[in-house]
Amino acid sequence: MLKDLAPGVKISISRSISKSFEQYMSRIGWDENKYSLEDFIKEWREYIINSSSWYSQLSEETKADPVFHEELAAKINETIEKIFNEEPTQEQIEEIEKLQQQQGKEFDYSCKMEAKYIVDTQKN
Repeated sequence: MLKDLAPGVKISISRSISKSFEQYMSRIGWDENKYSLEDFIKEWREYIINSSSWYSQLSEETKADPVFHEELAAKINETIEKIFNEEPTQEQIEEIEKLQQQQGKEFDYSCKMEAKYIVDTQKN
């Protein structure tokens, strides 16, 4: 079902997952002990209902279809895995190294999105 959607809708679904995941992880301070897939899914649902354009384009039949939900779950897992596997940029690494020297503390990060969070929060 997911594969049958218009390309723009599929891209919007991926973006909504990434955007809401970034917001959720920022809210919990990228603390893996606070991470809850159930909490993230709740926040993502709120996000798609209130802030996304693609959700309103789906029929009620599609929204209720269990196969569609299974495919969405797979897409969520795939998108999160992609996020965790995306290496920080060289610019981010250099920026974090500077921040570590300035602040005299070490920051742990493993992916580009987490590096962005560190840079954003430590600069502000």
